[in-house]
Amino acid sequence: MVHDNGLADGLDRLWTPHRMAYVSGGDRPDGAPEKPPGCPFCRAPGLPAEQDLVVARGAHVYAMLNLYPYNPGHLLICPYRHVADYTDLDTPETIELAAFTKDAMRVIRHVSNAHGFNLGMNQGGVAGAGIAAHLHQHVVPRWGGDANFMPVIARTNVLPQLLADTRDLLAKAWPA
Repeated sequence: MVHDNGLADGLDRLWTPHRMAYVSGGDRPDGAPEKPPGCPFCRAPGLPAEQDLVVARGAHVYAMLNLYPYNPGHLLICPYRHVADYTDLDTPETIELAAFTKDAMRVIRHVSNAHGFNLGMNQGGVAGAGIAAHLHQHVVPRWGGDANFMPVIARTNVLPQLLADTRDLLAKAWPA
């Protein structure tokens, strides 16, 4: 690859133009994500089943697939209530969020034999939250050797399974 300055850096580029919709916000629902009408986490539970990516529903929270996963089975645990900060959850929401996180780990281990997990919440835009106005916890399955050259060199993830197939597997395995 030759740059504008005419010097080669020795790296090839793998292009993922579908990610530009996420970067630019072009595929986000109409309205600002800071307000419930435009919030994808407020809208998801009401979408038709073939569009919502929801794996399981509780009384206070639900689990859905991340539309832009780091690994297959990357789930988001979201409260139904539009709340931005973890400290704003009430006790029943906090308890169910913790229980859903445990269930998510068990289900993913059962379905795909994950070796480990990254769990976390990015609180605020400066902390990396793409949609900071609606709290969501990431449950990212990990396998030995899953950090191959693609994300390290090409900043690209290779996902071997379609979201709809992942959703079906996880939803069928979720405890009733």
